[in-house]
Amino acid sequence: MTRIDLTEDLSFSRLIYGMWRLADDADTSADHVRAKMDACLEQGITTFDQADIYGGFQCEDVMGGAFKADPSLRDKVEIITKCGILFPADKVPDVRVKHYNTSRAHILKSVDNSLKAMSIDYLDMLLIHRPDPFMDFNETGAALDEVVQSGKVRAVGVSNFKISDWSALQMTMDTKLMANQIEISLLESSSFRNGDLVDIAADNMLPMAWSPLAGGGLFTDKHKALFDKLKVIGAQYDVDASAVAIAWILAHPSNILPVLGTNNLERIRSLGDALKVEMDRQTWYELYESANGHEVP
Repeated sequence: MTRIDLTEDLSFSRLIYGMWRLADDADTSADHVRAKMDACLEQGITTFDQADIYGGFQCEDVMGGAFKADPSLRDKVEIITKCGILFPADKVPDVRVKHYNTSRAHILKSVDNSLKAMSIDYLDMLLIHRPDPFMDFNETGAALDEVVQSGKVRAVGVSNFKISDWSALQMTMDTKLMANQIEISLLESSSFRNGDLVDIAADNMLPMAWSPLAGGGLFTDKHKALFDKLKVIGAQYDVDASAVAIAWILAHPSNILPVLGTNNLERIRSLGDALKVEMDRQTWYELYESANGHEVP
């Protein structure tokens, strides 16, 4: 599997395995988590996406079971996690309302909590999960610099940010913001038109795509015409419709990294099928047109 270089000594796999549903599985044992990770590694998927809030603040703990069972696994993977969102849950009994917290104290605490939960001693990337309207850019920027300088985090970035938000934050920092994770799919393609991907590329950031299958919305009766096109293309490469939908994202020249999440081992083993699909320009536009319901102007 091809890789995308962020720095001289840090690269991510072209596909990322998203672990937001990890704690929802009926089996959260260390052996089962390891089986999922091995299924990814066998395809060259080495980058794993987490967040402190996933699974009601449980997913990092579930993943940590695999690292506790085999600490050497850490050397084979890259770990991304996010912080900055809080909501009422058993693990945070003092939180009474959903809110964002990008204070220095919270960022430092979140990093330490994530490292402890996952039983690792550093993160490959930390993302601020959402823009915070109460953000003190100087404080947040200094905190992100601090976690990198401490060696606890190798790289930092943002998620769901617009250029005004990350530019204001970047101005306060010595460390380069390396990535922005945003929603991208055939059914959420606004970033191709509203300047978001252009801004990310212009700032030499890495675009990541969350919900690249639109939460399963691609495969509903509402979008049957699009689904049928995906199936026809997939049949040419002996892959399913979801692989074609991911290939559509991969084909874009901005090197988008889709974040793919499933608890089904067979589905995990087929994530790499997206790389089998050759997507030419006209096919890309054919799917784009079908998803949007009209041809380009």
